[in-house]
Amino acid sequence: MTELQLKKILKHHAEWLKNNAEGCRADLRDANLRSADLRNADLRFADLRDTNLRNADLRNADLRSADLRYADLRFADLRNANLRSADLRDADLRNANLQNSDLQFADLQNANSRNANLQGVVK
Repeated sequence: MTELQLKKILKHHAEWLKNNAEGCRADLRDANLRSADLRNADLRFADLRDTNLRNADLRNADLRSADLRYADLRFADLRNANLRSADLRDADLRNANLQNSDLQFADLQNANSRNANLQGVVK
């Protein structure tokens, strides 16, 4: 996925979050967002199932209620990310940096968080 395509999806998603008729929910299923710069992105309720987010920069991203089932988040930087109520079932979080992120009510069933930095995580 190109940076331009991603920006367009994020723009439409922002409009959808505002209940604007021109917007639509971000559908990033199976997308390759490896090493993507998603700092401060508003991805609330986004569909990120099976998405490759390996090495992605998701610092301060708002991922509340996002669907991240089976997502590859290895080595992703999720510092200060809001993952409240996110669906992380079967996600791969190995070596991810989740320092100071909010994981309250997140579903981490079968998620692999081996070697992840969980310092200061709100559970």
